[in-house]
Amino acid sequence: MITRRKLLKTGAATGLAMATPGLFAPAIAQGAKIRIGYVSPQSGPLAGFAESDAYNIESFLATSVGQNFEVIVKDSQSDPNRAAAVAKELIVDDEINLMIVASTPETTNPVATTCEAEGMPCISTKAPWQPWFIGQQGNPGDPASWQPFDFAFHYFWGLEDVIAVFLNMWNQIETNKQVGGLFPNDGDGNAWGDPNVGVGPGFAAQGYTLNDPGRYQNLNDDFSAQINAFKAANCDIVTGVVIPPDFTTFRNQALQQGYNPKIITVAKAILFPQSVEALGEAGHNLSSEVWWSAQHPFKSSVTGQSAGDLAADFTAKTGRPWTQPIGFVHSLFEVASNVMGRVDDPTDGEAVAAAIAATDVDTIVGKVAWNGAGVPDFAKTNVTKTPLVGGQWRRKEDGTFDLVIVDNKTAPEIPAASAMEALA
Repeated sequence: MITRRKLLKTGAATGLAMATPGLFAPAIAQGAKIRIGYVSPQSGPLAGFAESDAYNIESFLATSVGQNFEVIVKDSQSDPNRAAAVAKELIVDDEINLMIVASTPETTNPVATTCEAEGMPCISTKAPWQPWFIGQQGNPGDPASWQPFDFAFHYFWGLEDVIAVFLNMWNQIETNKQVGGLFPNDGDGNAWGDPNVGVGPGFAAQGYTLNDPGRYQNLNDDFSAQINAFKAANCDIVTGVVIPPDFTTFRNQALQQGYNPKIITVAKAILFPQSVEALGEAGHNLSSEVWWSAQHPFKSSVTGQSAGDLAADFTAKTGRPWTQPIGFVHSLFEVASNVMGRVDDPTDGEAVAAAIAATDVDTIVGKVAWNGAGVPDFAKTNVTKTPLVGGQWRRKEDGTFDLVIVDNKTAPEIPAASAMEALA
């Protein structure tokens, strides 16, 4: 395919010499820097995912590796249409050499799709792989039609991993195994709530019944229908994949209406300390997936920092508690610099894509290598997985919260600190 990018490539600067991964000492012709485009939701309801962006980018550019790069940042404003538009701007107007993107399918998918159409190598993370890969297919409902991508590559965990982690946490508490599902009408919600390939069949395999009252629109201001449905089914457990403001509304309205289940385990909404602190006492013992923490036993391939070091540095420089996206945004720049250190010409999209496919690097979130391990054949070209554990928020006397890992069966190398506790 002759893309606009290929046409623009003629006459572009070349000359990135081979570099040893991890050392990265390229000689860039004419003093040009490698241009990375980065799209994330820095404003809007998904802004919590981008809280550490400025810190991560500044820290990366200050390293000896980072000095070889220019990072051009665009805000998706938590809007898929804008995400696609700014991706096109980065490719056509800014003439980037590599795209990186993070934070939910509403951001990763339109950017990756735009990159695939334009022949721009793209590395994405912070979205479960099923809504990322399947959600970009022309016919998501027909597995026989699914095709791999040439330029788009993704690393994160999948629904099979979150199902296992959630069940491992729930099995620690005696319940009636009735589960209420909160699934919005968006990429994550439609994937998680799909009756055939979503979380329901996985829960059912261990005797849990998912009660799904149907999709709702994001930024909903009334969850009475869902609360009444969960009450009617006597749900001891509530789960879902909810944006932070919607979960705050749901939790407060549920308590006002006398509904307080034994377990609430939701993805996305309570990843961030500020979201839990806003709930006060109602945040205590809420549980979620944990993709990265200060306790993770991994180190940065760029700075040598441990996960604990990185978390502490973020707090020291910003005055804010560490948050899960710190590690994954840091890892994007690890992977990007590793990839660009293995190509001769940063303007050659096919060569950069091949270098991404050949990646094998130990990062602060674990190994990133598109080697097909643990991924179905249809996605193994474009997807690699990172480890996942489960945690609970524990409220301290000063009103702040600690995220405590309570299940590590799926990733025993990551230490657990406590057992699961019921809400009520």
